[in-house]
Amino acid sequence: MSRLVAFAAIQGAYNIFSKAEGKFRQAMDKYGPNQPLAFPNTAYYLPVIYSILGIKVEKLADAEEVFNRCRELLPPPLTGPIHVPYLGHTLDAGMATILAEEVVEAIRYVEDPDFYLQSEECDLDSGKIWLGAADDTVMRKRGIEFVDGSAPGFAAIVGAAPSPEIAREIAEDYQKKNLYVFLCANQGGTTFAEQLVEAGVQIGWNTRLVPFGPDISSAVFALGFANRAAMAFGGMQPGDYKNILRYNKERVFAFVNALGEVSAEWAANAAGAINWGFPTIADTDIPEILPTGICTYEHVVANVPHDKMTARSIEVRGLKVSVAEIPIPVSYGPAFEGERVRKDDLYLECGGGKTTCCEWVQIGDMDTVEDGRVEVIGPDMKDVEPGSRLPLAVTVEVAGRKMHEDYEPILERQIHHLVNYAQGVMHIGQRDIAWYRIGKQAVDKGFTLEHIGKILHAKFHQDFGAIFDKCQVRIITDEAEVERILPLAQAAYKTRDERIEGMTDESTETYYSCTLCQSFAPTHVCVISPERTGLCGAYNWLDCKASFEINPTGANQPIEKGETLDARYGNWKGVNDFVYKASRQSISSYNFYSLVHDPMTTCGCCECIAAILPMCNGIMTVNRDYTGMTPSGMKFTTLAGTIGGGNVVPGFVGHSKYNITQRKFVSGDGGINRLVWMPKILKEEIRERLIKRGEEIGIPNFIDMIATEEDGMTEEEVYAFLEKVGHPALTMESIL
Repeated sequence: MSRLVAFAAIQGAYNIFSKAEGKFRQAMDKYGPNQPLAFPNTAYYLPVIYSILGIKVEKLADAEEVFNRCRELLPPPLTGPIHVPYLGHTLDAGMATILAEEVVEAIRYVEDPDFYLQSEECDLDSGKIWLGAADDTVMRKRGIEFVDGSAPGFAAIVGAAPSPEIAREIAEDYQKKNLYVFLCANQGGTTFAEQLVEAGVQIGWNTRLVPFGPDISSAVFALGFANRAAMAFGGMQPGDYKNILRYNKERVFAFVNALGEVSAEWAANAAGAINWGFPTIADTDIPEILPTGICTYEHVVANVPHDKMTARSIEVRGLKVSVAEIPIPVSYGPAFEGERVRKDDLYLECGGGKTTCCEWVQIGDMDTVEDGRVEVIGPDMKDVEPGSRLPLAVTVEVAGRKMHEDYEPILERQIHHLVNYAQGVMHIGQRDIAWYRIGKQAVDKGFTLEHIGKILHAKFHQDFGAIFDKCQVRIITDEAEVERILPLAQAAYKTRDERIEGMTDESTETYYSCTLCQSFAPTHVCVISPERTGLCGAYNWLDCKASFEINPTGANQPIEKGETLDARYGNWKGVNDFVYKASRQSISSYNFYSLVHDPMTTCGCCECIAAILPMCNGIMTVNRDYTGMTPSGMKFTTLAGTIGGGNVVPGFVGHSKYNITQRKFVSGDGGINRLVWMPKILKEEIRERLIKRGEEIGIPNFIDMIATEEDGMTEEEVYAFLEKVGHPALTMESIL
């Protein structure tokens, strides 16, 4: 290892610490020691400091201890020709740098609260592109992608490329490989994020190109995201820095790309990242650290050409990336799923309430289905002007000896994200409420409606080839034919819904596991039955059955439920035996239908969390999209931080939105009759199902008896509302 690296990193750390401490003293003088200090909407305080040191920074005065710890970490400056050990002191200097910078960024939120947007998208119209610290809603929403493998890792890019065109090429290469790209730091008067905007590339969480901030100090947001993932999904405890750093090295595959001249301050940040096992790959001639040790392979690699940057970075980090080539003229991958096609960019629009649109997957006959055939019936791109609208029906016929009708809706649901993976194509909704938007840039590159069919044919074979042999697609824009297809598709939807609604836990002897989230929550085991969907909302019983058919050694394994130990709470010997083994002997038993008595484990990916409200003799539930306070005295983020990580926590349980209206929802504790509070946005989202469920339990106006934040934000206020409407929970036996 070069002495120059150690000298630069340690000198940079002293520079950053000195400036940070000066800013802290100025803030103390201006705002006082009791000034609140936090990143918006997070239960993890200042997450790097909280996870590494275990210090809960809630006000300015709390940062005093952080600076004391930084002072202890800073090694003596290099003065003589010999210094041993280089790496140990360099790592300490880097850690002191990161800790001090996190305080600086928190003070920025006090001094200039509008500097960072609290959003997933940039506001280009106002010139605001910096998103700052991801709040817990964003972190949990995006964190699941690191759990299920759709995001294999992230690249933290500091500085700027030689040109906007090179920046676009690097960014799109990472997008094709499904990585997130976190952006920060100015180089030569510009930033990588600003170069992408200049090149016409959409940036923001939705496209996985996330502009954290213009300064090198905003690199702490990337490390904070990684550490929160370790605590939220992996069950790591604050202050357990050894396991948190080890967890990040082994499970969060990240690295740094340094573009442009590397200053002493950048070197200090790079040294900080090495603590996490995140190497730095640079395009300039900087001193290298080639021996392995903390990182999987090399620590610092220099002189990497821009056209080799992504491949070399992935190699150095030891990251395994699987990329499928799809025969279409635009880039393709999950990184483009959140891309928006806005009005000014629109070439063709179908559905979304503007035109008739539907999607329908059905079993075809082996003798009539021609594999790979894609037929466009009606006008295509060449036949319409930019800004046009067309009706659309996408019909897919699949045939195979293992294919049966239970798989039709599973394949149909894949259309949403598979089409969205195409750059310049936006897809929202499903079934007969689907909405397509195709952008001008995609059409300029040669994208046509036929390519939608090519995407579905290729990806269905790649992802579901075990259950069928042939697939053909029809893309229909002829209005008369679309109107003919629509009622046939709607009849099929109705039949499917009735089929899954008719299944019960009692009539089914085989349930399915889901252990996808164990990559982040090692003791979490989700067991899915017909009447209890996966808590992430992504899997129901039929999905898991299909998944097992496709991949018999995968995360969805059949479980013979065996002897019924407790019918009321939902406890079976076979399930307990499986959970005990799958949780690494950590969880011996849990109940399906209770949040009071040994509820199911929860990871950080749940759509909703239910909690007891003792005074109200009932329960509340809150969805992750709701960022406000709840009557439990905790926001969703705090609740998730409390019960996530694969724990059984009586009084709390994670669940999906759909599960709320399933017949077995907390039935052991009294069922949906116990539901007394939920956010208004959640109530409106599932309104129709709540109304139907109320009719089933003999209380047609039950939906109006459930309080929202508009009716009460404390237990006392909610209780008064319940008395006013005569909620059934008040007359039920005690929930405790």
